[in-house]
Amino acid sequence: MKILQVITSLKTGGAEKLIVDMVPMYRQRGYDVDVLLFDGTGTPFKKLLKDDGVNIFELGCGGSVYNPINILKLLPYFHKYDIIHTHNTAPQLFAAIASLVCSVVLCTTEHTTSNRRRSLKWYRPIDKWMYSRYKEIISISSATTENLRKYIKISCPIDTISNGIDVERYSAAVPVERKNIGCKNDTFLLMMVAGFRYQKDQDTIIRALTLLPKNVQLCLVGDGDRRVECKELVKRLNLEERVVFTGVRSDIPNVLKAADVVVMSSHLEGFGLAAVEGMAAGKPVVASDVVGLRDIVKNYGCVFPQGDERRLAEIVERLKNDSNFYKTLAGQCYLRSKDYDISKTIDSYIDVYESIVK
Repeated sequence: MKILQVITSLKTGGAEKLIVDMVPMYRQRGYDVDVLLFDGTGTPFKKLLKDDGVNIFELGCGGSVYNPINILKLLPYFHKYDIIHTHNTAPQLFAAIASLVCSVVLCTTEHTTSNRRRSLKWYRPIDKWMYSRYKEIISISSATTENLRKYIKISCPIDTISNGIDVERYSAAVPVERKNIGCKNDTFLLMMVAGFRYQKDQDTIIRALTLLPKNVQLCLVGDGDRRVECKELVKRLNLEERVVFTGVRSDIPNVLKAADVVVMSSHLEGFGLAAVEGMAAGKPVVASDVVGLRDIVKNYGCVFPQGDERRLAEIVERLKNDSNFYKTLAGQCYLRSKDYDISKTIDSYIDVYESIVK
């Protein structure tokens, strides 16, 4: 079976991480899977796939991914694959339009519980038509599925398949030396791995640091549009000596192993993959009590009201001072991560692929 995974780019993100982790594993199981990027700009994720010998095709490099010419550029690929599997808005829409000209089995994964399109009433008919072109829609969480059904209000088949990670890779990782990420050995280290976007709300964990002892340090891993804004907040709060911005890292398992606690203070998540990664690294995970995180973390790690830096600081303080509480949460979180091992995710996707090409 030949499958083409089509995605906007391989910049840092949950959908992109899923591609990077899963495509080599499909190939190991005998499936012929390639990747097509609307924006082929070089990234660490792209390098990882190339190093694994994956075929990567590009429609362009830089520029707008919404250029309609991409519809025509897609067409030659449709003849070569049994399934075209899209991720993110531009590939979803343009593949649907291209399928009017060239018949193909379309599959898509919905990665978010909400997006800007859904706030535009005039866009809903376009989305309803677009999703109707897909033989299979996959959502990454029950909340994502529920929200999508409410939004499109059509009887498209939607399967819920949780994202997964290679749990063993994270649990067996060797911690990076803290000095190599700009952190100190004698501090209690909080870590958040996330792109700097409004959705992720690094602001709350930054503000929480002002309520914690000076030997608590914060490491923010990732990049994005709001990185400069967050740096300005750190400066205003006089936290420059306590907050480290590492940028994008390709050694996330090793970086997470260097942390004491993993925090996710997001406004919302489609599926909190970074929380699962922290759990697999054997760290207590503290997350905002929001869709996409609470189902993963609640009753295993700790959750706090979204945006409540005071409650977040209280939880961190207890983890810092109560070793039994720390060990209990770390153990619970690791056990929880096994529910999301990527082998289960791969099995579920393969079942879908086999069913839609019969």
